[in-house]
Amino acid sequence: MRPRLRPVETIVVPDPRHGKVLVLRDTQGVAKGHAVLPPPLIPIVARFTGRLTCAQIAKEASRELGDEIPTSVVEQVAEQLDQGLFLEGETFERALDGVRKDFAALSARPASHAGGAYPGERVELAEYIDRKCMEAAGKAKKGALIRALVAPHIDPWRGAVGYGHAYGALAASLESDEDADTFVVLGTSHAPMREPFALCDKAYDTPLGPMPVDAAFVSELAAAADFDPFADQLNHKREHSIEFQAVFLKHVLGKRKGRIVPILAGLGDEQSSRKDPRKTAAVARFLDALREGIAKRNGRVVLVAGADMAHVGPRFGDPEPHDASKRSALEKTDRESLDLATQHDARGFWAHVAGDLEERRVCGLAPIFSLVDVLDDEARGEVLHYEQNVDPDDGSIVSHAALAFRA
Repeated sequence: MRPRLRPVETIVVPDPRHGKVLVLRDTQGVAKGHAVLPPPLIPIVARFTGRLTCAQIAKEASRELGDEIPTSVVEQVAEQLDQGLFLEGETFERALDGVRKDFAALSARPASHAGGAYPGERVELAEYIDRKCMEAAGKAKKGALIRALVAPHIDPWRGAVGYGHAYGALAASLESDEDADTFVVLGTSHAPMREPFALCDKAYDTPLGPMPVDAAFVSELAAAADFDPFADQLNHKREHSIEFQAVFLKHVLGKRKGRIVPILAGLGDEQSSRKDPRKTAAVARFLDALREGIAKRNGRVVLVAGADMAHVGPRFGDPEPHDASKRSALEKTDRESLDLATQHDARGFWAHVAGDLEERRVCGLAPIFSLVDVLDDEARGEVLHYEQNVDPDDGSIVSHAALAFRA
């Protein structure tokens, strides 16, 4: 057996017994739980690359730890991760096939984070958004109609004020924009994708009621794409970046009708190579089709990107948290990126963020780039809010912002 770990999310979290542990999270939504690895197991699992046998892993890990690790221990860890669906192989493929079939049969994508990342009961959720988000952000100023919005996708408990600024501004705009009824929602895919974008042809359910999907628009985009835009549709199952936007959109719209076009933006090859996405023909064709689809709907479309900014600190693999000086420098760099976006410079934004992607780990790169790229040329943006959310346990930071583009 040559165990190979699936491409799952890894984070370091505090633990009362071990000090810190490594948590494996399946952002694709196949595994039902998390895997928690105490420090002694990390040198073992780090070698689950599919290259080494369990005996070879035991030998290398023993050398690193300075203590003998029996092959049986490695085999036991591999078996547990295999049963937990964290390893590639037949066990995972069988489970994946079943999950795909179950998801395909659904008419609406369930609100998978309701009751966890945000209140799961209708009244409580509405009150939370009104009081902790909208009121906390203050009354939004009125201006030209909003054609695009960047909102956080950090959980609404921590990102309440940021969401309040974004959706407070949108609510004020919609008071004067009676025609806006379609919302193209671009979200970060935290799970790996085979293709650059992933469409979803299902409504997004929320505790406030479902956000219907614009099936005709989705079909148009699918027909224009020269890749399979549904190849990664399963990534929508557990992805929160679009779910949180659907919740806030449903709240802002109230009884008013509205539809969404859910698109996960991966651009994985372009991010890993730092390549301008417009130089990939399939990406350019999809973005052109999106821009054309928006234009022919007579300005009734609002673009929304669910996108966070930097992820730094011990939780994300850095040796220590940022001090005040580094936090200030981070904000300066983040704002430089955001300024490029608000100036409608999609390629400049891409290059600026891609330049230090391994250090800042900006997970909103693909959706923000895509939004700015397809946005009407006359639309110009402003930063409504910027925030660094600091973890109280280890000082790790997730930064996020609210941007409005008006025309």
